[in-house]
Amino acid sequence: MLFMVQMTVNLPQDMPAGTAAEIKAREKEYSQALQRSGKWPHIWRVVGEYKNVSIFDVGSNEELHELLSGLPLFPYMDISVTPLCRHPSAI
Repeated sequence: MLFMVQMTVNLPQDMPAGTAAEIKAREKEYSQALQRSGKWPHIWRVVGEYKNVSIFDVGSNEELHELLSGLPLFPYMDISVTPLCRHPSAI
């Protein structure tokens, strides 16, 4: 199952820099492991924002929920999920 996921990160302004750096390092490690596994085949940065648009390829809604809620930055994210299916005109 393919999903387009838009994630906007909203770190608190008063979060200590060291704490933010540690969370971001764990986020990078986690997200790159998912990319290597094929579960997160595409990720794009939205220019000028702390936001990304990603494609996830997972087996179920529940699996996507588990992966997203496992993101270290999850508590600081606004997430929008759109299920995708193949377009009939695609070649």
